[in-house]
Amino acid sequence: MRPSAASRPPDVTESAFASDVAYYLTQTPRQLPSRYLYDELGSSLFEAICRLPEYRITRTEQHLLAAHADAIFSRLEPTDTVVELGPGSGEKLITLLTASRRSDVTVHLVDISAAALAKATAALASSALTVVSHRATYEAGLAEIGRTSDAAGHTLIVFLGSNIGNFDPPGVDAFLRGVRAAVGPGDGLLLGTDLVKPEAELVLAYDDPLGVTAAFNRNLLVRVNRELGGNFDIRAFGHRAIWNASLSRIEMHLVSKTRQRVQVRASHIDILFEEGERIWTESSYKYRREDVGPILARAAFHQIDQWVDGTFALTLAQAR
Repeated sequence: MRPSAASRPPDVTESAFASDVAYYLTQTPRQLPSRYLYDELGSSLFEAICRLPEYRITRTEQHLLAAHADAIFSRLEPTDTVVELGPGSGEKLITLLTASRRSDVTVHLVDISAAALAKATAALASSALTVVSHRATYEAGLAEIGRTSDAAGHTLIVFLGSNIGNFDPPGVDAFLRGVRAAVGPGDGLLLGTDLVKPEAELVLAYDDPLGVTAAFNRNLLVRVNRELGGNFDIRAFGHRAIWNASLSRIEMHLVSKTRQRVQVRASHIDILFEEGERIWTESSYKYRREDVGPILARAAFHQIDQWVDGTFALTLAQAR
């Protein structure tokens, strides 16, 4: 998840974190890249979000994966490698492989979050699968897999959870072109996309009554304080989710409750926040089911099937 303006390649080093904070907090509007939401606590909070009744994406996607796992693999035979980008806890991939009764594939997990990788790897390790983890950006992880893999069959790239919605439109095209460059003709891409729904339902999913999403969002400031020597007063920033209908996206912001000054030592910044001033931390674009095929086609993928359950779509495409 990331603001649409946060299009520079992510990194996992502290110096890159400090540099990004310095860069994005001095932009107009002020921003923080949402990739940094996923430290150990942030990853745990996001898992809790996925279990909230207001956030239906994960449950709906799990249902689609279980129901159509056989069809997914049958359209791409022979498939001997599965790569999940951003695996989270690993539960969705376990659902897909268990439902299809596939234990003969090599699984690669790619994420910049060490905590997420450790959890997903442990969850998958109990099976007979060969699991290889890559703590890297998606682009770097795919490149490493391409250099080291000697698989003879097809590769299936799995990108679920509506993570594609965290890229702005140019970012989507660039990301999908990068995926296409990393695979060969006949290889597959399984893409999860959240669909447009009523505004009240969308906002509630990103601003739940229990305040879990608010804690997830504010944890980004906790991380800046802990790792970069910031002095954000966490209680002085509120959480706000906004549906931007013209751009078909939910936006998450941290809103300053008062006029206040903030320093971040490692980023060498000293910023005055006005009351009501926002830090944009996340965008999540929502799609119409008929939009997905043309987006994939621009990156030289051909849609071969799509399954929809209410307001979520699971689309299978093949590289030309």
